[in-house]
Amino acid sequence: MKSSNLTSVTEFILLGLSSWPELQVLLFLLFLMVYLMILLGNLLIMLLILRDSRLHTPMYFFLTNLSSIEVCFTSCVFPQMLVHFLAERKSISFSLCVIQFYIFLSFGIAECYILSVMAYDRYVAIRDPLRYSVTMNWGICGMLAAASWFGGFIFSAIDTVTTFQLSFCHNNVINHFVCEMPALLHLSCTDTTHAELVMHVLCIFTLLSPITFIILSYVHIIIVVLRIRSPQVRRKAFSTCSSHLLIVTLFFGTIMSLYLKPKSLSSPEYNKIVSVFYVAFTPALNPLIYSLRNKEVKMALRKFWGKPESA
Repeated sequence: MKSSNLTSVTEFILLGLSSWPELQVLLFLLFLMVYLMILLGNLLIMLLILRDSRLHTPMYFFLTNLSSIEVCFTSCVFPQMLVHFLAERKSISFSLCVIQFYIFLSFGIAECYILSVMAYDRYVAIRDPLRYSVTMNWGICGMLAAASWFGGFIFSAIDTVTTFQLSFCHNNVINHFVCEMPALLHLSCTDTTHAELVMHVLCIFTLLSPITFIILSYVHIIIVVLRIRSPQVRRKAFSTCSSHLLIVTLFFGTIMSLYLKPKSLSSPEYNKIVSVFYVAFTPALNPLIYSLRNKEVKMALRKFWGKPESA
């Protein structure tokens, strides 16, 4: 990193979501409730899958990974954001900003990859159900999950080094609630062309490649499902994929509108609003979507609470 970063800026001030003092307590309560929903919902999904042997399948193994990522992804943002809602001085040290940036981006990229792996899993299950257990054996599942996490940590490291080589001079006020790349690019007092180029190139591998793979997987899934003669089987196949497709649409739709837009066409206020969607609302909706739209998860939940499954 350039020495100018270390000498001129030792901390950043995060403006947060709103500068109105009367809104801070209300926002604190709202986002505390959202954070608790994320933690309880995703941890409950993980617990149900761990306890119920019927959910010990590749699909739910990847769902456990997704829930784990969601918990880690939000936990590197929410505690600090909640404290800042009630604090007079909303500061974060330079080193903590670097750490938060790296962890936040790592889990965000890992989520992109695990969502694409889940699409592949559904494609294999629908295309060739008789060979599904052989094709998606536990060794393959473990390698795919590990590659998703590892890819997040590697690509995030490149983006982190590139971003924090920029000079920030004496302007240390970030118009955001988290140390995120688009916000830091707006803050830098030097030419950000190289950093933007690196970000967009990495987006090819971390956003465009996964979403392209997901789209191709679902195109093949639709082709296969439409060939099924039984309406009941066809409906079940579409129902199995719909939950995942909804999460993909929400997550990729918001994050791509932020990271693929040129710096000149974006604004700090727009960036904050978009970030709220994939930092808060998508992780909160994930357990609800998978539990309310998934019969096996609902059965496991009834069993967990000691209720008859047929009730």
